Order: sequence, then C-alpha cells, then structure tokens
Amino acid sequence: MLALEKALRDTAREVEGVLDKILAEESGHEARLFESMRYATLGGGKRFRPFLVAQSAALFSVSRSAALRAAAAVELVHCYSLVHDDLPAMDDDDLRRGQPTVHKEFDEATAILAGDALLTMAFEVLADRRTHENGDVRAELVGALAKASGAHGMVGGQMLDLAAETIELDMGGITRLQRLKTGALIAFSCEAGAILGRASAEPREALRGYAHDLGLTFQIADDLLDVEGTMEETGKAVGKDAAAGKATFVSILGVERAREQAKLLAKQAVQHLANFDQSADPLRAAASFVVERRS
Repeated sequence: MLALEKALRDTAREVEGVLDKILAEESGHEARLFESMRYATLGGGKRFRPFLVAQSAALFSVSRSAALRAAAAVELVHCYSLVHDDLPAMDDDDLRRGQPTVHKEFDEATAILAGDALLTMAFEVLADRRTHENGDVRAELVGALAKASGAHGMVGGQMLDLAAETIELDMGGITRLQRLKTGALIAFSCEAGAILGRASAEPREALRGYAHDLGLTFQIADDLLDVEGTMEETGKAVGKDAAAGKATFVSILGVERAREQAKLLAKQAVQHLANFDQSADPLRAAASFVVERRS
C-alpha cells in the first residue's frame, strides 16, 4: 500500500504541473474566471481518476506526456462536476476539500462559468496534437469522454441523483445511478490508456470490467464515509444523504453488508486484470485502496 500511496502522490504532483500550465493566469476582465478555475482545480484532491489514466496508459507503453494530458482532461471534467454539484441548486455545499466551495469563495454566476470553462477546456486539451499525433485517437478520446461526462454518463447520473430525493430507488436503480454518476468517468479513465495505446478489443474489455466493479466499489465507500466519516476526514459535509432521505447502498444494505459488498467488488475488479502482467499491480492495489480510503 505504501508503494501505491507514493504512486498516487507522484501522479498527483505531475498532473498538478500540467494543470497549472493549462490554467495559466490571465489578465483583463476575464482574470476572475481563470482565478476561480484555478481555485477549483489546483492544490487539492487525490487525483484518483488521473492515476487510473496514467496506469492504464502504462500498460500499453504510452508516453508519459500523452498520458498526463489525458489525465488532466479527466480531472478538468471531474473538477467542473464538483463545482456544479456544490451549487445551491444542486447539493448546496459550503465546503469542498476542506475549503469554501467556489460559489462561496467567489459567487454563483462565477462558479457556473468556471464549471462551464473547465468542461470545455477538457476537450480542448484532448483535441490538441500534443495529446496524440493521430487524429483518429484524439477523436476517439473526445467522443468517449463526451459520452462518459454527458447525458448518457455523469450528467445523467446527477439527474437521477436529484430525482432520488423524491422517488424511492431499489438496488437496481441505485446501481444504475452510480454507474452513470460515478462509474462512467472512472470507466473512461481506465479505458483512456487503451485508446492512447491503440489496444485491441480484449484488453479494453478487461479494463471495462475492472472499471465497472471499481466504480461501484468507489461509490459504496463514499456512501460509507457519508455515514461513518467526519468533516475533518472528508473535507466536506457528511450525513447529507440520510438527511435528504436518499436511498444509498448503505441505506439499503446496511453498513456491514455494504462494506462486504465493497470488498467483494474490489476482488472482482482485480480478477478482470488476470491477463495483465505485473505492470497492472498498481491498478490491483487501487482496488483495495478504494475500499479502505477515509477521504
């Protein structure tokens, strides 16, 4: 686990450097926009999705610079989603990563624009020749991330999450919600390396299976943290799902069964990587990390 923690830190540091260059400070009337984008993106977070991009890319000997640009694009989308999720019209959160949310630090209109700009910048990064010299590869990355982050992915999942406050979802409904809201971007992160490396169908399918189980594991761990975690650990408010009366894996299964389900899914995730050599060990370790994380 120590090796994984170092790999996570190293990737986070490298991606932070790429993001810092992408989000270069501007002068003029739009300076406040770039300031808010940097505030939302830099200096915090585990960068877990970029780590998945970097590690999946390593399986196919993709250059580190290409992998980090794709990883940065994923993080731009993830950070945009957090900015918008925190808005009063959505989750109405005051804290994110232990500091005021963007709409609290700036204002709601600026937060909306910052999220919009981060999202569109992700596709600007992927479409750039510096990400990959092959235009077909760049187009596939753009299309896959668009699907993962849009109405058939993360945004669709967020709509279901809002609906969950007024309708009762069963286990199948919760699973579908989380596959879209959380799992879709994790799935893209795992497959992005295969796209960059122009991998064949078999390893791509293995990574999709891994990502599916990992994404559900990640969300169950999130649900457990919302019940058992503290604001100091998570850097955000806890207990909000129960207060809103929303169904979660924990509310349906209970704490102990949910924890056992997370462990089972983590084991299943690792099994999908059976045909990869030791280069996939960081991805194997990541499955256990997701179950045990406290933030």
